[in-house]
Amino acid sequence: MKSNLIRDTPGDRLFIAFVYALLGLILVVVIFPLLYIVSASFSDPQAVVTGQVWLLPVNPTLRGYQAVFKNPKLMSGFYNSFYYMIVGTVINLIMTLLCAFPLTRKEFRARNVLSVIMVFTMYFSGGMIPTYMVVKKLGLIDTRMAMIIPAALSVWNVILCRTYISSTIPDTLYESATLDGCTPFRFMLSIVTPLSAPILAVLALYYGVGHWNAYFNALIYLNKAELAPLQIVLREILVLSKIDPIMITDARELAAKQGLTDLLKYSVIVVGSAPVMAIYPFVQKYFVKGVMIGAVKG
Repeated sequence: MKSNLIRDTPGDRLFIAFVYALLGLILVVVIFPLLYIVSASFSDPQAVVTGQVWLLPVNPTLRGYQAVFKNPKLMSGFYNSFYYMIVGTVINLIMTLLCAFPLTRKEFRARNVLSVIMVFTMYFSGGMIPTYMVVKKLGLIDTRMAMIIPAALSVWNVILCRTYISSTIPDTLYESATLDGCTPFRFMLSIVTPLSAPILAVLALYYGVGHWNAYFNALIYLNKAELAPLQIVLREILVLSKIDPIMITDARELAAKQGLTDLLKYSVIVVGSAPVMAIYPFVQKYFVKGVMIGAVKG
């Protein structure tokens, strides 16, 4: 019995080998900085300064993390960042779905005009000062909502959600539900939302990472230290740890303090990135599915 398998030609095997080699090179370029930062954060300060750290920690120590977690504001920063990320992402998803679904309905005559207006805001904005004045007039300065309300909606994410709904949920499903007495809001809540789980997971990742890394809005709108997110707290730790070479004349003392500063810098990067990196594997399958679904239709 002859095999129906098609054998690869030498040219095909050469191309596949080239693709794997290229992907391997990209993997090394991406993963090496991550490994170096983690290793440097656990290494002896002198080893970091002298460039002895490569892939594994040298003379492992927890001095950097001890210095970071000694800061009394750190736990408050973690709490605030998680609060902004969770509450903000929930509001983002609700606003995005409420905005994207009507734009998919053909009977909504103003959808094209609204789409143009929304896209216009992606390229032109009032600027920082008018935005600050609006936030101030709303009484949001020095409140948690200052980190959530101004960033409640992303036009780009609305476009992604609208495109997903249009390409994956047929109009016949809406017509059938309407004949059964289903209202548009009920259709969105009971049918569109469950079927849009993949794209909502992708948007949750986008919004969540955005809230976790939020820095500029906190710098502008928040003056109270108890409301500061983790990024502001980590910035304060780095600023306080900076040294002035002019104030230190002893070369050994300067090298030691510079080593501690570098060690603290790497520890801060790990502390700030670890929560997001821990969450990503749980939404990775939805992320891939949400990005790919609808790209190929057959």
